[in-house]
Amino acid sequence: MAVAGLHGIMAEFDSPDALVHAAHQAREAGYCNVDAYSPFPIEELSEALEVRDSRTPQMILLGGVVGGISGYLLQYYTMAVSYPINVGGRPFNSWPAFVPVVFELTVLTAAIFGFVSMLAFNGLPRPYHPVFNVPKFERATRDGFFLVIGASDPLFNREATEKFLRGLEPREVIDVPD
Repeated sequence: MAVAGLHGIMAEFDSPDALVHAAHQAREAGYCNVDAYSPFPIEELSEALEVRDSRTPQMILLGGVVGGISGYLLQYYTMAVSYPINVGGRPFNSWPAFVPVVFELTVLTAAIFGFVSMLAFNGLPRPYHPVFNVPKFERATRDGFFLVIGASDPLFNREATEKFLRGLEPREVIDVPD
């Protein structure tokens, strides 16, 4: 049950190990809408948060297939249907001559699909996020380790969640306004 005007509750930890431990505890307690912030990548953190695999690679494959087929069909239509010209006695559907364009369209379309799907699946562009309302969050790029449990989490209860986070022995527990 989301609380009006509250994005979630944030806990600040002293070390990366404490953050990973807290993320494990939050997931074991049943919280689903958990996010963590640190100034550098922590390999164990994605496992602790149970980050799902992205659908972006599937979209890249789809883009490559669409691009390859489109490139081939475009050339086939122009060379064999729309404006057939017999060059050097070759058949109108001379696929070896189509390979460079098919390859280029495959790569180009896959890259475009990958870029657009990455933006869409990550919810970007998002120039503003509610965690920026917390003054101490600016330390997340230097030496701060933060765990946020979102108010939209099914188990979120203002008092119980704050008590849970305080039980993880953070440096500080802070409300994150919307």
